[in-house]
Amino acid sequence: MSMVPASGLSIHVEQLAPSEPASGAQHTAPTAVLIHGLALDTLASWYLTLAHPLAAAGFHVIMYDLRGHGHTERPPEGYALDNFVDDLAALLDALDITGPVHLFGNSFGGTIAFSYAARHPERVAAIVTVESMPPTATWLKLVPRWLGNATAYVRREYELAERNAGRRVRAGRWAKTIDEVLAATSLARDVPASRLPAEERIAAIGCPALCVFGGESNLVEVIPDVRRLLPQARIVIVPGQRHSVLVDQPNTIRDIVMRWLREHCGIRSDLQLTSIDQ
Repeated sequence: MSMVPASGLSIHVEQLAPSEPASGAQHTAPTAVLIHGLALDTLASWYLTLAHPLAAAGFHVIMYDLRGHGHTERPPEGYALDNFVDDLAALLDALDITGPVHLFGNSFGGTIAFSYAARHPERVAAIVTVESMPPTATWLKLVPRWLGNATAYVRREYELAERNAGRRVRAGRWAKTIDEVLAATSLARDVPASRLPAEERIAAIGCPALCVFGGESNLVEVIPDVRRLLPQARIVIVPGQRHSVLVDQPNTIRDIVMRWLREHCGIRSDLQLTSIDQ
């Protein structure tokens, strides 16, 4: 486990080297930065799903726990969107990452990615998000509902797990995590009060973008906003899936992402992909 001092915090970072390191300065491996979601999530959701396929495709992969999550330091305050974007910028500086990066965001992690790109467009080569949307007024209105839904989901999982010991342990762990994060920090107050970038800054993001949604997710309702602000974005809907599509369907997400990286970012990969309907 690696702890990196950045943004006044001790940030838990995990890195994977590309399977076939590039030779020569002109062939430096591209960097993929994987950003997880709020409250229940940690870098593990990426480590167990897309991190290794990206490394196999030649990326230098960086994953980190957001402030207050996982093994990263948990300050009592400072959980507005700007704080998370500042953390990402400081972490890249601390790791001496100078070239444009490929940002991957799950849920709130995607909102961080879009916000960083709006602030530093020259430092972003591409954006891939799963169940995410840009930081807009619509997003801000939905945040309290999502936090409430996450808590309700954990409680429901715990109640349904009575006859499944493994499921009960997992649900109990989730309940403990979300209770600790929300009770010990100002996250539930700070995120909904976040300052938003001007929509023109979001619309000015010119890099390639892939946005994946679960067909049964409540986020399907925000797709028109994504299309309006990011007309260049490729939008893929995975039928029958909800907000947890990344961890529920990792192979499907891998195939969608790798095909898109080949087509739009020139990433070559020898990974065997399955046939999927996009």
